[in-house]
Amino acid sequence: MNRIRAIVLTLLSLSALAVFFWPLWFDATGIEESLAGSLAVVAAIVIAAATFVVFDGELVGPKQLALLGLLAALGAALRVATGGTGGFELVFLVVIIGGAALGVRFGFLLGALTILVSSIFFGGFGPWTAFQIFATAWVGAGAGIVGRKLASWRIPALAAYGVAASYLFGLIMNLWFWPFAVGPTTSISYVPGAALGDNLLSFLTYSLLSSTLTWDTVRALSVAIGLVVFGRPLIRTLERAKL
Repeated sequence: MNRIRAIVLTLLSLSALAVFFWPLWFDATGIEESLAGSLAVVAAIVIAAATFVVFDGELVGPKQLALLGLLAALGAALRVATGGTGGFELVFLVVIIGGAALGVRFGFLLGALTILVSSIFFGGFGPWTAFQIFATAWVGAGAGIVGRKLASWRIPALAAYGVAASYLFGLIMNLWFWPFAVGPTTSISYVPGAALGDNLLSFLTYSLLSSTLTWDTVRALSVAIGLVVFGRPLIRTLERAKL
């Protein structure tokens, strides 16, 4: 059952990743740009809901459930408190530490629940929420992999991972709404039907100017510093609490 669940989750994640990239392939479907964007949002929501259903029953231990609820609530509160402060987002710190300490599946669900809880109870729920759920869930799952595979170098590895994840998060979150972010006549605008290379270059330029050099860099530095300073004791505390 666990192997089947893992395969299903992998397929769902790959499907979600394809939805993120809709601006680069939608023109082949022959539908209007606005409709393609709407379908991407609906698809992301359906995939996110299906992922929660598949995960139901995966974390059945009372201690893990308690830790999941506590960390998701903490992450949600930190997201509200620090989100939008020039890229300074401590929610990533909670998700990465939780994933590194408690494993890939826990990290995935922690990232997803943190976004869901903060969006529902503190506002900010919109078409972007499903995309944020998956992107943050992947950050938590990746932390679980890094924490397990590079245990002897865990803190330096997690700090480096936090930097990479911060930039990749910004990049992939920019991609899904890029066609709507700028007008149709700029040098970095999305052009339906244009060559893949041309649109990709325009997107990378847009992302570099809009977030990579600013928000994403602040996020990367704050996460890396937070992991170096607080990562080791917090991970050990969570590992002891799990036992």
